[in-house]
Amino acid sequence: MTEKTTVPVSVLDLSPIPQGAKPRDAFHASLDLAQHAEKWGYQRYWLAEHHNMTGIGSAATSVLLGYLAAGTQSIHLGSGGVMLPNHAPLVIAEQFGTLESLYPGRIDLGLGRAPGTDQRTMMALRRHLSGEVDNFPRDVQELQHYFGEVQAGQPVQAVPGQGLHVPIWLLGSSLYSAQLAAQLGLPFAFASHFAPEMLFQAFNLYRDNFKPSEQCQRPHAMVCVNVVAADSDADARFLFTSMQQQFINLRRGSPGPLPAPVDNIHALWTAGEQYGVDQALRMSVIGNEATVRNGLQTLLSETGADEIMVNGQIFDHQARLHSFEIVAGVKGDLVKG
Repeated sequence: MTEKTTVPVSVLDLSPIPQGAKPRDAFHASLDLAQHAEKWGYQRYWLAEHHNMTGIGSAATSVLLGYLAAGTQSIHLGSGGVMLPNHAPLVIAEQFGTLESLYPGRIDLGLGRAPGTDQRTMMALRRHLSGEVDNFPRDVQELQHYFGEVQAGQPVQAVPGQGLHVPIWLLGSSLYSAQLAAQLGLPFAFASHFAPEMLFQAFNLYRDNFKPSEQCQRPHAMVCVNVVAADSDADARFLFTSMQQQFINLRRGSPGPLPAPVDNIHALWTAGEQYGVDQALRMSVIGNEATVRNGLQTLLSETGADEIMVNGQIFDHQARLHSFEIVAGVKGDLVKG
């Protein structure tokens, strides 16, 4: 008889800036959500790096993580992720070495290989536009080197960072990072909250090719999914229209603050836009407690994921808190095996 085990559930936060709000408001809301997530027993709380997005406040990811860490006690905090091509690995090692030194045993470093922005902003971030992606495996290994023990004659050290062994995760929405995570023996998180198409293929590739490492003896696959929960399915679908509008605006090349929900989303998009948004968000779980429980259990059963990470872009902060509270209430029922 196969033993059934519950899986950890975690939070992804983009520190959304709703219409009419300022980044400061978003930061205070993120701290409030992180404190509630800790109380509700979530495993970890990650922030994502984006740039030139007026609806997303988590650009200076490590700085905001320090703010959240100072206001919480035990929950794991990390990046989901830092977009490594935007940065020198030494700088990231120093930043996360500082966080780990201040909050030992609580810091994760999730890494992505996309820029998290548009081409002009890539240039403003001082990125070279040729060959950067090819450096990603080398940069990841350089980071591992900075977090490892000091080697004899090592000319450059991460201070702080060296010897702290900050856990590194690789994030992806395609097969590339799944393959690299397997090769390096790192945990892997898939972004099915906006790009679900290759989820199953990526997980299979990761598990089939995984090589154990000092950090990770066996594959650990996390799936990220949008969840909007409310007291009724209708209320949840109403709240979900904020995220749908956000995706419409992104596809129109006019991203902005998180819009207020609307009664009739169909009045706002064309058939083609609806198809694109529906495809991107098709693995989202939207509904009341029972709907969310069933949706997350189905996702877990289909993927065999070792962990679930929940994203929820909801306009009203109290409604957002309530959504994550509903998920917290069902997470103990989610079993693997």
